[in-house]
Amino acid sequence: MTATVSASAALALGDDALVLSHRLGEWAGHAPVLEEEVALANIALDLLGQARVLLSMAGDEDELAYLREERAFRNLQLVEQPGGDFAHTIARQLYFSTYQHLLYADLAAGDGPFAPLAAKAVKEVAYHRDHAEQWTLRLGDGTDVSHERMRLACAELWRFTGEMFQPVEGLDADWAGMEQAWLESIGAVLGRATLSVPEGPRTGAWSAGAGRQGLHTESFGRMLAEMQHLHRSHPGASW
Repeated sequence: MTATVSASAALALGDDALVLSHRLGEWAGHAPVLEEEVALANIALDLLGQARVLLSMAGDEDELAYLREERAFRNLQLVEQPGGDFAHTIARQLYFSTYQHLLYADLAAGDGPFAPLAAKAVKEVAYHRDHAEQWTLRLGDGTDVSHERMRLACAELWRFTGEMFQPVEGLDADWAGMEQAWLESIGAVLGRATLSVPEGPRTGAWSAGAGRQGLHTESFGRMLAEMQHLHRSHPGASW
């Protein structure tokens, strides 16, 4: 694996973690209960730690986070989706953390440059996945209102899930095997939550999936402007 290929893969994984960390951080002061205020903040910090390591493998972490333009980011479109109501945040977290846990477990079992990070992060992501699963069960098998909100959230984000299993340059992973395992895991969780697996395209001719190529959804530009505002307003500042 060449350094260039490793940098490309590090950007993809690092951007996923960075962007989702920021999205989760948007719940600060707005979570439905105090316990979730802490839980979502801790998950966001875990992801930020992963992002720092990964972006450092590709270059200067601060420059990559704060000085790149929108088209230079290589994150999945799924992670940039707004939190919406709490059900949307949980559905997004369920889809992504299940994928990330499978990917990091696969990378940790190998001897590539991402194996050390993956071996540590897979333990964090196991908690992220469990947290999302427990809330999916609680909302899906809760009241009529919570069930409907969770159903809608899962359906609305479904079209963004196919992109997760498109091969990433520089990552030697069993993409087809991971996708099958992901579908089985998600199906089992949704079934336990009295929810149906959403219908509609998610692979092949999917209606979303260009984040890895730098094409992002409308809300991403606004999120990026907020995330980068302080750094760009005070170039060269130290704290």
